[in-house]
Parts: sequence; C-alpha cells; structure tokens
Amino acid sequence: MYLQFMVDGDDFLRAGEASAAVKRTLKQLGLESSLIRRIAIAMYEAEMNMVLHANGGKIEVNLSDTYLSILLKDTGPGIVDVNLAMQEGYSTATQKIRELGFGAGMGLPNMKRYSDELKITTIVGVGTEILLGYQL
Repeated sequence: MYLQFMVDGDDFLRAGEASAAVKRTLKQLGLESSLIRRIAIAMYEAEMNMVLHANGGKIEVNLSDTYLSILLKDTGPGIVDVNLAMQEGYSTATQKIRELGFGAGMGLPNMKRYSDELKITTIVGVGTEILLGYQL
C-alpha cells in the first residue's frame, strides 16, 4: 500500500491530518494498537516539524506485509547540527511557535524513541529527509 500527503507550512489548522489519516488506515487494517500508537506519535512529530520549521513538504507511506516506511521530504532550511537537534529540550522554535504550545524540543527525540529505524538526511539551505521505519 502506498499513501502520499502534501503538508502545507504554517497551516496549523490542518497540521496533523496526515498522521491521523495513517492512524485510521492502520486501525482499519488491524495492526496492533501499540504499534499504531508508536507510528502515530513519530509521524505526528515529523509532520509538525515540517509545518513549524520547514514550510511543509511531502510524506510518502509504504506498507508491505513485513515493513512500514514513512519518508518525509521538505525543502526547508535543513538541520545545522543533527546531534544537537537530537537532544531532548533543544529547539530552534520561534517565540510565535512557542506561544502556540509547540517547540519543546522533543520532535526528533520522540521520532527516535517511537520508531524502529530513524534516518535523517539534511543539507543546510536545501532541506531534510526523514525516514521512519517499522517492522510489522
């Protein structure tokens, strides 16, 4: 199964719709609820990062009998220091984003915590690709 979503940057009203749609689909397919929860959390964090930091982007979800991959691609500013960004509490969020209740610095750490595989490819000034992978 292949699903694709376009995410608009700064569209806080629709932010999280892609991860909610994937969660609904996985429930309909009968996947284990604890696995669905992990997938939904990591994908939501990644989707929100696209909205908050990267002017949106594209999400591709591939599901086979044994593996689920979620590839998130953006053309945002990229991540200057991935190791620093992986530290809990580190955030580059603006004051505006913080006032909206986001920017706690848990996005990337939660993606790592709730996925079986996390790969980050980023080029400053070009964009970022994040791959979330799950054994089924």
